[in-house]
Amino acid sequence: MTQRTERRQFFGQAIAMAVAAGSGVQRVGRAFGQETSAPGGEPAVAKAKATGETKGMIPIIDTHQHLWDLTRFRLPWLKDGTPLSKSFLMDDYLKAVEGLGVVKSVYMEVDVEPAQHEAEADYVIDLCRRHVGPMVGAVIGGRPSSDGFAASIDRYKEESAIKGIRQVLHGGSTPQGYCLDSKFVQGIRLLGERGLSFDLCMRSGELQDGARLVDACPGTSFILDHCGNPSVREKDLSAWRTDISRLAERKNLVCKVSGIVASAAPDPWTPADLAPIVNHVLSAFGPDRVIFGGDWPVCTLAATPRQWVEALREIVQGRSEVERRKLFHDNALRVYRLA
Repeated sequence: MTQRTERRQFFGQAIAMAVAAGSGVQRVGRAFGQETSAPGGEPAVAKAKATGETKGMIPIIDTHQHLWDLTRFRLPWLKDGTPLSKSFLMDDYLKAVEGLGVVKSVYMEVDVEPAQHEAEADYVIDLCRRHVGPMVGAVIGGRPSSDGFAASIDRYKEESAIKGIRQVLHGGSTPQGYCLDSKFVQGIRLLGERGLSFDLCMRSGELQDGARLVDACPGTSFILDHCGNPSVREKDLSAWRTDISRLAERKNLVCKVSGIVASAAPDPWTPADLAPIVNHVLSAFGPDRVIFGGDWPVCTLAATPRQWVEALREIVQGRSEVERRKLFHDNALRVYRLA
């Protein structure tokens, strides 16, 4: 698989392969030496304390928590009959991360139909207000190049739960160069003026476009999702490494260590397979500009949340406790302006 493969295209391939092979999570469980099961298959956990900190464990802020209720929302990228084509709700999430020390989470938009952006935002704002689970903030969907973008984000100017906006840039409707269109750039600049961030989720082969966008919007804070979307199965990561190092020179950008484990599906994997990507972004961005993201339930194409967290803990175990605490918890407080 080349670095230019679209993430959504990869998901489709990985899901199909996982179905054919049985379960990507089950295969990884064998490689990782653990019994595993998909989230949602066990009785729901009703209280957020199920995710709470274990004594002596560095607490986790999960900055990439998806939820989708298919009775409410339509996700055009989901294909019927595949492992992700069902509802994933807060109770399912709590069960999946039980015992990992997740003390806060940030909702990440799930690419619903654009007509449902407002309803999606209202849904997660309600969860935050009612303190359902650990969710304390949200990055909602939006279309920065649309004529009504300013009005759509101003709707939430008094809503403290809304931290930023994301538009996925690796789908069929966003070809290479899309993020450099003048109207898109204008919309991203507007986010900075409103005190909101932009989560940058794009094809790994287009990271140079991402650098140009960041340069064009110096007043906006950016979070690069999924380490820039390299594939764990890619043998030659030299171009990605170069682009990441150049991106890291932009001080208004941080990197989210998330999403990469899904690209291992459906093959068995070990923490050593993920380490080259993780270690490069940690070195390039430094300890103050990296944050952790779970990417549940997409991660379940290849791993349970526990497998992903324990793999990352193993990869960074040689780093200082201060650096590990920044990665898993402290930096997220600053980046997403969490209480």
